[in-house]
Amino acid sequence: MKIIFAGTPDFAVPALQMLLESEHEVVAVYTQPDRPAGRGRKLQPGPVKSLALTAGIPVFQPINLKLDTDVAQLKSLDADLMVVVAYGLILTQTVLDTRKLGCINIHGSLLPRWRGAAPINRAIMAGDQQTGVTIMRVVKQLDAGDMLHKTVCMIGEQETASELHDRMMVMGAEGLAKTLALMEAKQLKPEKQDEALVTYAHKLDKSESELDWTHSASDLARQVRGLNAWPVAQTKMTDKVMRVWQAEVIAGDANATPGTILDDSKHIDVATGDGILRLLEIQLPGKKRMQVTDFLNAHKVAGLQLG
Repeated sequence: MKIIFAGTPDFAVPALQMLLESEHEVVAVYTQPDRPAGRGRKLQPGPVKSLALTAGIPVFQPINLKLDTDVAQLKSLDADLMVVVAYGLILTQTVLDTRKLGCINIHGSLLPRWRGAAPINRAIMAGDQQTGVTIMRVVKQLDAGDMLHKTVCMIGEQETASELHDRMMVMGAEGLAKTLALMEAKQLKPEKQDEALVTYAHKLDKSESELDWTHSASDLARQVRGLNAWPVAQTKMTDKVMRVWQAEVIAGDANATPGTILDDSKHIDVATGDGILRLLEIQLPGKKRMQVTDFLNAHKVAGLQLG
C-alpha cells in the first residue's frame, strides 16, 4: 500500500521505522512544525521528521492541515491509507475522507478506557493493573473510532510512565504491522466502542506535580510514577523545590504529621495521610537527578516537614 504517515514525537518513531522496512511505500510524512529547544531556543526537528529526512521521505509541516492548499497537497499524494501516531493535530472530516482506505491511529490504551492526550500517565495514576495499545479507525470524535486490533500488557508495580511509554511504542508498531496484514487480507473485524465504558485521559498540567502529603502513600507513589518523565512530582524541602523521580510505599504506620521525614539513616521515609512513602530518587534545583542514598551522604533531613 501507499501510505501517508502522520506523527511527531518519539512514540511514533517505531511505527514509522516498521513501515520503512516493510513492503509498503511511505509516500510522505506529516509532522508538526519545528519547535524551539535548548538554551539557544533554536528550531529543532521532531524525532519523526529526523527519521523521515534520513530515509529521504518528503516531509510536510502544515500549521493545522485545514487550508485548501494543504488539503489539495494531501490529495495529490494519492495514497491508499493514512497512519496517525501522536500527530498532535485534529484532522478534519475532509482530510479523513481523502484516503481510499481511510485513516487509522495507534492509541496508547485499551479503548474505550482512557481516550485523550495522556492515556499512559492516567492509567498509572489511576492504579490500573493493565493497559495496552489499540489500533482504531480515526473519526471526527476524539478516539471514538472502531477498534481494529488490541495488544494487552500488564503495568509493573514500580513501572514509571516513561518506562511504560517506551514499551508501548514498540507494541504499537507491532500492532500496526498485524493490522495492515489483516487489512490487506480483508480479514479485519472492526469492533464498536462501548460508550458506557469511556474514560478520558486529560492532558497533563504542571499544577498536578505538587505532592499533597495528606493523601495516601499508595496514591502519592502512583502520582510519582505517572508524572515521570513530565512534569515530574515535586515538593518543598525547606525553601527549595525538590523533584521526586522515584518512590515506593513501605510497610508501617506513620504516627506523625503528613509530610514529616521520619528517617534518614539510609532512606528518606515520609509520613503521609495513610502509610509511609520512601523517596528513592530526587533532584534539587540546579542539580542532576540522584539516588537518595547519595544525597544523604552530605545531608541530614530527619524531622523536616515537606510541602
